[in-house]
Amino acid sequence: MSTPRVLGICGSLRVDSHNRRLLEAATDALPHADWAIARLRGIPAYDADIEARGLPPAVVQLKDQIGDADAIVIATPEYNHSIPGVLKNAIDWASRPAMRSPFVGKPVLMMGASPGRGGAQRALAHLRQVLESMEARPMDDVVSVPEVRRRFHDARPDAELDAELRQALTQLGLPSPHPIR
Repeated sequence: MSTPRVLGICGSLRVDSHNRRLLEAATDALPHADWAIARLRGIPAYDADIEARGLPPAVVQLKDQIGDADAIVIATPEYNHSIPGVLKNAIDWASRPAMRSPFVGKPVLMMGASPGRGGAQRALAHLRQVLESMEARPMDDVVSVPEVRRRFHDARPDAELDAELRQALTQLGLPSPHPIR
């Protein structure tokens, strides 16, 4: 059996965001996969006129990464009770053409971390709706991390996760690809 190819997507552009750190911790906790991390910086706002002239290079790269992956892991913060605009925009670009995008049939693990008690639950619920609408396969289990500042040993970007969260990530199965019917 070959090593699964997993694409991580972070819904925050900040280099040391809590969700980027959570995504990177997942790559450490699940080393049995071949990981790549997509970058959303540089993807323009979706515009059908731009699309008609040809996809921007950053969009082509993202779509290729999604298409090449066996599974996707998305870590998202919660902005105003939903997913960040930069993440929604990237998903909108990658979701085209409708029902034939690289997301169709793709298993997706959703994670969210927030400094508050909600653990990005509302964002994760909205993300599930978006993914299901384009025929992606979000996993039933999600990783919701409330009070994320307490989950890292200190404020440094390379700080280790607390043992409980690290164990939860280690026990979490990666989404397995299944053929589309």
